[in-house]
Amino acid sequence: HVFMRSLPTLLKERPNAEVLIVGKEGVSYGAQPAGGLSWKQRFSNEVFPQLDESQRSRVHFLNTIPYDRFIALLQVSTVHVYLTYPFVLSWSLLEAMSVGCSIVASDTQPLREAITHDETGVLVDFFDPEALAESVCSLLNDPAKRVKLGVRAREFAKANYDLKTVCLPKQIQWVEE
Repeated sequence: HVFMRSLPTLLKERPNAEVLIVGKEGVSYGAQPAGGLSWKQRFSNEVFPQLDESQRSRVHFLNTIPYDRFIALLQVSTVHVYLTYPFVLSWSLLEAMSVGCSIVASDTQPLREAITHDETGVLVDFFDPEALAESVCSLLNDPAKRVKLGVRAREFAKANYDLKTVCLPKQIQWVEE
């Protein structure tokens, strides 16, 4: 809902931006919304009337996509938005970091494990769609900062979450103890 509510400002400020939204429409962790609509339908119904046809045509719902296409999408993205509350840090954020994405993320406890503001990404108040749009636009306007954040995000992911050199050895140690 926060990302959807940021779209009117984001699309107005960036008239050439294309927004790609990946993920299934169903509910994985929370409850279904009342009224028989999906969350996508509910927030599209709220936000899309605020957009003109040109803006609506630049929002693309991709549903779930194969892993190799997801990685390719991350590699060509300019800014990756990752919001979670109150759920756990997910593999998709770590994948985005590992390919060097410039990330705007919610300033929530799970993400503070991996994202340090202005070092490995940009953190924004989870409940502030305007701040989210502003942070995305700011990064879109600053290629040097995007590169710096992406490089640092990749370094962090490799140093802390690499499967062969970090995670697997720790798991083997845990099992052997």
